[in-house]
Amino acid sequence: MKKNIGIVVILVLVVTMLSTYIKKELDQSVAISSDELGTELELGEEIGLEKGQFAPDFTLYNIQGEPVTLSDLRGKRVVLNFWATWCPPCEAEMPHMQKYYEKYRETDNVEIIGINVTYHREKIERVEQFLKSYDITFPIVLELEESVSRQYEIITLPSTFMIDVEGKIQKTIIGPLDLDTLRENVTQLN
Repeated sequence: MKKNIGIVVILVLVVTMLSTYIKKELDQSVAISSDELGTELELGEEIGLEKGQFAPDFTLYNIQGEPVTLSDLRGKRVVLNFWATWCPPCEAEMPHMQKYYEKYRETDNVEIIGINVTYHREKIERVEQFLKSYDITFPIVLELEESVSRQYEIITLPSTFMIDVEGKIQKTIIGPLDLDTLRENVTQLN
């Protein structure tokens, strides 16, 4: 009987050791190493087209081939205008944009960026001719492929985004703007 008790004790010890070993192995197999643990991300502002969201960034080139990057304009108010030479309302608003730019760009701390949707049946020569005929001096960039228009979900021309000094969209306007409407909208931006 003592022999049986000794065997039982040994079996209990072996089972205990074995179960401890198995539990330890299981714990290790489901454990997540500190290198793999998730970390909290600092949530920045959301990028998008809604009021208060950061305007999607892009780089496009002007007629002279120089890059214009939207995020480089942070610290200034931005009027981002999508247009085409074949668009009558776009043509109607261009003189107003130019007058506003000449008169208020410094006092209102504003930059106008005209995005010509060149990919949509425009020829660069026609854009140059158009700009000369209206003496346009504010930056005009060419969208040679439909990327920024798609990013900004442009359906109607002209479409204008009012962007504040932090780079956040505050207004989206579809249709032409005149001098007074431009000034009113820009001065409401921070």
